[in-house]
Amino acid sequence: MLVRFIAVALIGWSMVDFGLDWAGHHYSPQTHSELKLPGMIEDSVPALLGLVVLIKAKALAEWISNALDN
Repeated sequence: MLVRFIAVALIGWSMVDFGLDWAGHHYSPQTHSELKLPGMIEDSVPALLGLVVLIKAKALAEWISNALDN
């Protein structure tokens, strides 16, 4: 359950960060510039990591449990 929560938190954090970047660039009169591709890729890393953790949640939870038992 905790592994899934962390995965969803990573995905949510990335979505909020991307949304704030987009809103800041889109609605700010001073910096009405385009979004930069490297920044967008950098912001998507936590979402991709969260997606991988969400897909492999059961195996990751079992691995953590086994590691803590030893």
